[in-house]
Amino acid sequence: MTYETPAQASGGGERGAAGADREWSLAELAAAYAYPAKRPWLRGNMVSSLDGAAQHDGHSQPISSATDMRIFGTLRALADVVVVGAETVRQEGYRPARARADFAAAREAAGQGPAPAIAVVTASLDLDFSLPLFASPLVPTLILTGAAAAPEKVAAAEKAGARVVVAGEGMGVDPERAVRALAGLGHHRLLTEGGPRLLGQLIAAEVLDELCLTLSPTLTAGDAQRVAGGPSVAVPRRFELVSLLEEDGFLFGRYRRP
Repeated sequence: MTYETPAQASGGGERGAAGADREWSLAELAAAYAYPAKRPWLRGNMVSSLDGAAQHDGHSQPISSATDMRIFGTLRALADVVVVGAETVRQEGYRPARARADFAAAREAAGQGPAPAIAVVTASLDLDFSLPLFASPLVPTLILTGAAAAPEKVAAAEKAGARVVVAGEGMGVDPERAVRALAGLGHHRLLTEGGPRLLGQLIAAEVLDELCLTLSPTLTAGDAQRVAGGPSVAVPRRFELVSLLEEDGFLFGRYRRP
């Protein structure tokens, strides 16, 4: 795996901390993807095929790789909470985040729990509360919803052990209010894994601080969604390239809002 900063990619400077002939350690990945001091900080992590698909047959795994999953796991291990849309929970069969021994000391030193909480964004609360995500998480699952959510669904979620957090008026969730609510619970290192509709809402609300994007050397065709969906923004948002990793044709980019 190679590592280049924007300046190095253009020919200046030395190669980064790891050479091309060995795999980066988890500690090196954690250092490369460390959260900045600014709080709260919302990071997105998505994978895309060369022709822009975020999934194939409804799942991201076919366009992913072993290294992509190592980075996926590292980003989770650095986060306080993982924010995900209800449709992604249903399609991907989301499970609770697990504790990882490799990151236990670092999480304890940072004042974090053993694993990040999962926060599900949903207006309808149309979820299967018997799933492990709700029935047996290491850290109680959060549900971000609107003030007008059906009381019987809220009661069912709470009975299953989830914590319901109101983050919007009516049925919807306001992204800015959701970030504030999570920060109010002590979750400052925020990570979203989509899906595309949720990521599009976060972009439109201008609350996304960073995007970690894996470009997969695959072509899928079809009508799969892009990494971000929903209505377009009035003016394209310009992000800065922070770092770029490469392995086996996969590019792992990290972009920040200026």
